[in-house]
Amino acid sequence: MSLFKRLWRLFTILRITIHYGLDELIFSTPLLRSAGTLYRLLPWNWRKKSELAQRPRAERIRRALEELGPVFIKLGQMLSTRRDLLADDIADELQRLQDRVPPFPGAEAQQLIETAFKQPVATIFRQFEAEPMASASIAQVHAATLWDDTEVVVKVLRPGIEKTIRQDIGLMYTLAGLLERLWTEGKRLRPLAVVQEYEKTILDELDLQREAANASQLRRNFEGSADLYVPQIHWDYVRPNVMVLERIRGIPVGDIAALQARGINFKRLGERGVEIFFTQVFHHNFFHADMHPGNIFVDPATPNDPRYLAVDFGIVGTLSPADQRYLAENFHAFFNRDYKRVAELHVESGWVPAQTRVEEFESAIRSVCEPIFQQPISQISFGHLLLRLFQTARRFNMEVQPQLVLLQKTLLNIEGLGRQLYPDLDLWTTAKPFIQRWVDEQVGVRALLRGVRYNLPKFLENLPAGPNLFYDLMQQTQRNQLKMQWESQQLDALKRQMQRNHRTLVLTVLLGALLIAGALVFFR
Repeated sequence: MSLFKRLWRLFTILRITIHYGLDELIFSTPLLRSAGTLYRLLPWNWRKKSELAQRPRAERIRRALEELGPVFIKLGQMLSTRRDLLADDIADELQRLQDRVPPFPGAEAQQLIETAFKQPVATIFRQFEAEPMASASIAQVHAATLWDDTEVVVKVLRPGIEKTIRQDIGLMYTLAGLLERLWTEGKRLRPLAVVQEYEKTILDELDLQREAANASQLRRNFEGSADLYVPQIHWDYVRPNVMVLERIRGIPVGDIAALQARGINFKRLGERGVEIFFTQVFHHNFFHADMHPGNIFVDPATPNDPRYLAVDFGIVGTLSPADQRYLAENFHAFFNRDYKRVAELHVESGWVPAQTRVEEFESAIRSVCEPIFQQPISQISFGHLLLRLFQTARRFNMEVQPQLVLLQKTLLNIEGLGRQLYPDLDLWTTAKPFIQRWVDEQVGVRALLRGVRYNLPKFLENLPAGPNLFYDLMQQTQRNQLKMQWESQQLDALKRQMQRNHRTLVLTVLLGALLIAGALVFFR
């Protein structure tokens, strides 16, 4: 990205920021508050503010991000889960961010498809609809029919989108670096690490072959499941910028009226969403991390036991064993109101400084969680409880964990979806069996049996070589013992030599002192 283009993009961002009156919010932050007087002298502050600039701040932020484009839209979606960083009104408004943008021409989409497959669209598809079904910030989709009459959906990346995204991410790195150096909270909140994690996530979305692989993995994970259906990928028609997959038909999960008209069991639908989330996170360790209402449909074929249909697999998440264990044990401790264990887990994981007093941290956590537990179970928010924990940990210099941003985003999406479908969703009761099973599998009898089952083939494979290995071990032990004995003898000899040298040195110094003293007496 040339310096001129970077400056032009920066100018565009500043123009949109001023247009929506966000400059006033920026200069009201502690970092720039001292420059407030200078800010008020800027030319655009001489005139009366527009009606748009007087709208609620959260709405102005959302609309500005939408105008700035896909990178900022998705950043806003991600930040909407970080209520430890944002005020509630801003976090709520950012959750409304959608990827709906004007489509690019169907003729251009056809040209991209023909370039990718090196053959005319009419050769690939019996029928191709030039008018897109939906259009988002990264790609748009078209309905089509293969020559064997299979109905499919064709996803095509927006032309030039990668260049735009990389330009904006470059600017984000620059701004994040300044924040980390100049902001007092910079070290704890780690903006550079957040941007780095975000860059990886959004660039992964630009590779439709990767998305196809994600879809295939999710489909295998839920093969034969009554909970979730993932469309089949047609691998012969997958390229980095074009993907063809099975067309599914369902009711958008946000269309409550249509679901009610089909007699859908909302209680079962809400519970099933929670079950899917915890199955992905704690059983598969591979979860769909973009499960907003636009990507989820409901199969109405069995209204009393409805099944979810998922699309858009560009963003998936996994957890390291350490993070997975940390979260599961945290949830388990919360279920049992073991606040001391929650505090200990934070220290053990290194998320708060090692010198943190566990008792003090435990007391702070209890003050947040105990009032929540006094509410009816249907009014407890699982996601917000987790975020309140992070807010409390801020007092104890808890560092941001960028690798968990996707998980927080997904957790809040699933919970919000479940409560929209069934407001009295008993999230704790639904989730507890998954957490308890995971803990049992990690530290209980199941863990022991799984370890035996996993290691038994290796043990049996190496059993015939056991005597030789034992003999080699004994030989090695004997050699080590002889070596240690020789080294011990050498060390003893060295110690004796040092003792002799020490005595000689003492005698020499004493003799020298006597000679000097004698000489002084003699020449006196």
